[in-house]
Amino acid sequence: MCWCNGYNRKGMLPGWGIFIFVFGVMLLMGCGGKTPTTEDISKIRMAQQERDSRTAKLNQRIFAKAAPIEAVTDPLLGPGDLIEVKVFEAPDLETEARISARGFITLPLLGDVKVAGLSARQVEMKIEELYKGKYIRDPHVSLFVKEQLAQKITLVGEVRTPGSYEMPGRMRLLDALTLAGGLTEKAGSTAQVRRLGKTKNDAGSYVVDLDQLINKGKAELNIQIHGGDIIFVPESGMFYVDGAVRRSGSFPLKPGLTVEQAIMTAGGLLSYADAEDIMLVRRDAEGKRVAVLVNLEKAEDSALEMNDGDILVVGSTFWGRVASGGGFSLGFPGIFSLGFSNPERYR
Repeated sequence: MCWCNGYNRKGMLPGWGIFIFVFGVMLLMGCGGKTPTTEDISKIRMAQQERDSRTAKLNQRIFAKAAPIEAVTDPLLGPGDLIEVKVFEAPDLETEARISARGFITLPLLGDVKVAGLSARQVEMKIEELYKGKYIRDPHVSLFVKEQLAQKITLVGEVRTPGSYEMPGRMRLLDALTLAGGLTEKAGSTAQVRRLGKTKNDAGSYVVDLDQLINKGKAELNIQIHGGDIIFVPESGMFYVDGAVRRSGSFPLKPGLTVEQAIMTAGGLLSYADAEDIMLVRRDAEGKRVAVLVNLEKAEDSALEMNDGDILVVGSTFWGRVASGGGFSLGFPGIFSLGFSNPERYR
């Protein structure tokens, strides 16, 4: 069995791992001239057990709430897939086509038909309806998938087994987290889903509040996962920056870090950023997510200290919004937006 950094494959400290950890603390405390007491060691053990217990309960909820994945026998079609379409009543309409990057195939009489994101049966029904409208009284369509590019998703950050996974069927966020074995003890309270998308409108960066989803049961946050999505679970003690900055993502939180310094950590503002339109999303005293408008031109706003789990979304000027595509959404992807996506990110 291989041990790394004192953790086993399930992410739990083995008995001797705790001993080494406590011994290291004892050395540090000894250097400071203080001898650790039995009570000190007991507190260390209790803190570790509390972290392990919290993570175990969180993962139990994730696995319990994850829905059974729909059968792989009816996978969704996507760009690059090669399909064969037959119309029994009209053999001349038989077509072999590869789905374009935009998700379309070209069929006789019908022209371009969008099929990406649908199952084979759904495509059959769609084509039957299109032919039935003008050309064939009661058409029967058969679709055969000759080649299908495996759709994969990638999970990184504080999940038990990071990596790329083939999608076994239709999935939502909690289903994807179960593929990676759940969360680690260091996981924060949010998950970022980065979606490249087939078009600018499909592309986006979504941040989901895992606490609201898992512990509060807000099922609307359990967003649909698409092939190619990257799911990142940051470590606790982090903050997140997105929008019109040079380098969006999660960053370690340092004591006393201000809003202005947080933006500089993300590489600074882009040329079309709006320094007077910055959204700060954080938890209030009751633990609820609240959004506060920040104006970087005001000294009191730029000097605001960042908290663990804070999210900054830097807006753009009017022309920046005209040129941008995609979107950023906190918790309710597709329902409301807190900012915008960097138009250069997906090119």
